[in-house]
Amino acid sequence: MLFAFVCKDKPGYLNVRMETRPAHLEYLNKLNAEGTLKMAGPFLDAEGKPNGSLVVVKAENVEAAVAIADADPYAKAGLFESVEIKPFNWVFNNPEA
Repeated sequence: MLFAFVCKDKPGYLNVRMETRPAHLEYLNKLNAEGTLKMAGPFLDAEGKPNGSLVVVKAENVEAAVAIADADPYAKAGLFESVEIKPFNWVFNNPEA
């Protein structure tokens, strides 16, 4: 089952995002190698600066998805103001379909 993480950064936390980015990318690369990560990328503000994230993962259930989200270095660093975890049905342009 797929889950989408819709993450909103705390205002004024761009420095936390940038400082934590190498660890975050390492984490995503690990998830990708396992086949867990399906897609990911930042949301951008009007100036083109990142202010949130969209991450889609494959997980057995919502509890497993929550564990994946909680283990992200961005989450551990306190970057996010909010994280919504929603079941996701990838209909169009899904390379596995």
